[in-house]
Amino acid sequence: VIMKRGEAFFEKEEYAEAIVEYNHFLDLHRTHILASYAVFRIGESQLKLAKGVERDPTPIQKALEAFERVRKEFPGSRYDGPALQKIQGCHDLLAQTHLFVGQFYYRRGSYLAAAHRFEQIMKLYPDKSVAPDALYFLALSYHDLGADDWASEKLTLLAEKYPDSAHSSKGKSLLAKIGGAQPATVLANSAEPEPTATQLTVPQSENQPILAAAESIPSAPTASFRLPSTTALSQSFVSCRLGAWC
Repeated sequence: VIMKRGEAFFEKEEYAEAIVEYNHFLDLHRTHILASYAVFRIGESQLKLAKGVERDPTPIQKALEAFERVRKEFPGSRYDGPALQKIQGCHDLLAQTHLFVGQFYYRRGSYLAAAHRFEQIMKLYPDKSVAPDALYFLALSYHDLGADDWASEKLTLLAEKYPDSAHSSKGKSLLAKIGGAQPATVLANSAEPEPTATQLTVPQSENQPILAAAESIPSAPTASFRLPSTTALSQSFVSCRLGAWC
């Protein structure tokens, strides 16, 4: 009866009410043969409640949790495969949400907040279709923040990893404008020559002072040994030019 009520609400597109009924069913029948179906239906209902990538992503996140629960608690069920497909779809939507929010911040001139969103996409969703857009706007954000070396790094990566993206041409133009090296040049300069056998050999006369100094190091801290103060440690770090976020 509870499951039928949930299905009735779902068919009438009253998804919030359907979720309540499916959860009620699971509270009473956690090991029922239809338990995996109920969890799957909760995920579908949450997706139906999502209003698009430009709105609150909470329903998408809850849908993702439900589909992951299907795979975790009911492995091998008939809903295991469909749940995996839904999980991929949820990740696509979340990546698009990050891009939308990042571009919103960028248009408002909040470049630091925008960069944070674009970085999240590159960290979590580097293989999604929005990744080239995120990487290009990340470079723009760094450029507008005055961090042209970081912008150059991202533009080089854009040209190398996504050469056919819609932003490839604009990225190369910006890279040339800020004076960054082209990808081939960066790759060539990044390879350091292997040290020769002569460079690896330390003369015997240079070994002796080092060994003598090593023998003079005490095996345990002495009474005069003191850890550096937190003030000294804080002074040894250089503040990030982009603020506390990085």
